[in-house]
Amino acid sequence: MRILGIETSCDETGVALYDSQQGLLGHRLYSQVALHSEYGGVVPELASRDHVRKLLPLVAELLSECGLEKQDIDAVAYTKGPGLVGALMVGACTGRALAFSLGVPAIGVHHMEGHLLAPMLEENPPAFPFVALLVSGGHTQLVRVDRIGQYRLLGESLDDAAGEAFDKAAKMMDLDYPGGPLIAKLAEQGEEGRFVFPRPMVDRPGLDFSFSGLKTYTLNTVTQHAQSNGLPDDQTCADIACAFQAAVVDTLVIKCRRALEQEKLNTLVIAGGVSANTLLRRRLESALAKIQSKVFYARHEFCTDNGAMIAYAGCQRLLADQSDGLSVKVTPRWPLDTLEAC
Repeated sequence: MRILGIETSCDETGVALYDSQQGLLGHRLYSQVALHSEYGGVVPELASRDHVRKLLPLVAELLSECGLEKQDIDAVAYTKGPGLVGALMVGACTGRALAFSLGVPAIGVHHMEGHLLAPMLEENPPAFPFVALLVSGGHTQLVRVDRIGQYRLLGESLDDAAGEAFDKAAKMMDLDYPGGPLIAKLAEQGEEGRFVFPRPMVDRPGLDFSFSGLKTYTLNTVTQHAQSNGLPDDQTCADIACAFQAAVVDTLVIKCRRALEQEKLNTLVIAGGVSANTLLRRRLESALAKIQSKVFYARHEFCTDNGAMIAYAGCQRLLADQSDGLSVKVTPRWPLDTLEAC
């Protein structure tokens, strides 16, 4: 079965072709970062319009790259939610219409299930069951995964997601959007130990997260060291970025280790945009090695939103005889643990 995957949940237009026998055949991605950077964040209406402009040309490029025609597509998978409703509608309407014109099935995929399963695209995928850390601009969740579709939420952020906290901390230091990669790069120049930020909620039981207090602590530190231009000097900004990143990473690592011990499992999967953070990967590998556990993640290009993860997740559900009808429905808010098991 050859599946076309379409991802349009936010500010990246992703398409991919996945074959159930041969694996990933190809993928294309268009990022809207340049479009939204001048606004300091994603503008939903602009995102939707750009998906309209870019989606079909990307599909045509992908098919040409793979040496295939539209008639070679056996099914279509598109992101049904969660995400921006207008952006989701672009992918859902296009995917459903394309599937109808070809006389093939279509299925709406949960965006975070796509992220969760992205490491399955690698040569050495993790085996079920495992604990997954889903960490992005919109989500920070710990989930027990027993098989595809069988998910149990263990803990989540009570306020800002980790990726959102990165973006807001970056804005405090006048860095561009998206801020996560820029904070990480700036932190490399920082002096460890000059500032020590709190590790929120690690001193209490449970697996929930909270990053709003850390965000406030960061703002207060920036304000206390501001110069006449309203910002600290360059080295102080780097030191603050270093302390902020270390606090977020340590919090995530502590909760991941706690989740593995609670569930009596030894495999962790991290997925989502923040999973590309080098410090997070390094500290997770080090911490989990001490308890004879392993961490798996997708390659960097599949950490952020992409069509490959949607094509793969859709393929698994289609192989389980699941598909959607002719109606087009998107779900901007969609709890992961409400999904049907395969």
